[in-house]
Amino acid sequence: MLRRLAAVCLIMLAPLIAACSTQRPDPAGHQAYGAFALEPYFIGQVKAWGLFEPRFGGGVRQFTVEIAGRREGDELVLDEDFRFSDRETDRRIWRIRAGADGRYQGRADDVLGTAEGRAMGNSLQWVYDIRLKTDSGGIDVSFDDWLYRFDDEMVLNRATVRKFGIPVGSVTLAFRKIR
Repeated sequence: MLRRLAAVCLIMLAPLIAACSTQRPDPAGHQAYGAFALEPYFIGQVKAWGLFEPRFGGGVRQFTVEIAGRREGDELVLDEDFRFSDRETDRRIWRIRAGADGRYQGRADDVLGTAEGRAMGNSLQWVYDIRLKTDSGGIDVSFDDWLYRFDDEMVLNRATVRKFGIPVGSVTLAFRKIR
């Protein structure tokens, strides 16, 4: 009975918890660092250093990403090679199209449906559902990424990872444009 009551309370509080963790762009950032557009930054070679922090225990997982960006027709193609601290590797190839008013749509093999993005000032929000590989097959989660452009070389990404709308972890990535 007590477990059922706790589960009901958690379900009722989930939208409140999720709303409290929502990031917002800084309108003043546009003047400080300039507008953020994916194409100029990600075409070429970019390297990223990141970590995943689980919300409910477990260890922090570190990783690096080598990104090769190119234009193919009207698409930005990002070929990402991941290397995790436990020696696991992964690869994701994004195909992203720019729309009107700083909006983007993207797809990748492990993304469920279409990723939606929107640039606002020096930031860009990128929202998508993805199937992450696990030992038992896979787990579907939602990502709410916020990328912040600092200058022509540095971008910081903070992402909230959710399952059933409940935050289960966060990802922090620092991108550096190589060439």
